[in-house]
Amino acid sequence: MIWIAGRQVNPSTLAAGWGLNRVQVEIVNKMARSQEVFEFPTPEALQFELKMRDHLVRSARALNDSGIEFSTFVDSRCNEAYWNRTELGGFQLRNGILPSQGIIDIFRNGRMYATECATAMVIILYHATLRSIRPADFERMFADILLYDWRYDQDLDLQTESTNTFLPGDILYFANPDYNPAKPWWQGENVVDLGRGLYYGHGAGIKPAEALIDFLNDERRPGATRSAYLVRQATRPGFAYLSQFSDGQPGMTGRLQGVSTRISAQIGSTFWNE
Repeated sequence: MIWIAGRQVNPSTLAAGWGLNRVQVEIVNKMARSQEVFEFPTPEALQFELKMRDHLVRSARALNDSGIEFSTFVDSRCNEAYWNRTELGGFQLRNGILPSQGIIDIFRNGRMYATECATAMVIILYHATLRSIRPADFERMFADILLYDWRYDQDLDLQTESTNTFLPGDILYFANPDYNPAKPWWQGENVVDLGRGLYYGHGAGIKPAEALIDFLNDERRPGATRSAYLVRQATRPGFAYLSQFSDGQPGMTGRLQGVSTRISAQIGSTFWNE
């Protein structure tokens, strides 16, 4: 269910009135069909989440296409013009480099980089945030980025919650309980939900759930009996917190200007489900 300003929303009105793209229509429909409540104080708050979720999907696909390789932290590498590789195999932004420059370089020169799947998820989160908020705020908020495992700046405001409603842009986890101890990096796979049943996992590529499970099952210990599976939880950035830094761009199809005002004026009319 979708609620804005205390009232339930008819999703068909959103899809028609806001000019949503395919990914955003899927998000709205899944929210509306869910028994969970997705609540927003204003139409603009929902617009921002739809925009940023779309950027998360685009950033995941862009990282997949960048040429970045999968590696353990022991064998990680980075473009040292932008990053210092730490003793533990993480990437620390070099002095004098803007955080936007460092993140963008990963997507432009991906073949110079190698890391594992959790770090890849954080890279995607930073890239999507950069595309969603004002550049000056991004530079200020993330001035000292360290890319290492699930280390991230508190301004991403990541939350991991149990859920049965998975949405495009969610970061999910496929667990592999009987993984081969000789390859502990395959004890699970962090992925971005791309919509339409596809997921991006660094090292696994873009696959449907069944193929990701098969991929992980091939990395189990001899005699394993338990299959890999999708954990019923989702990790999401703080959309509500980040929305205050929105760049003001719709990120949809360019038809959002003025729509929020019209929607707000329709409270109590046919826009709302009573």
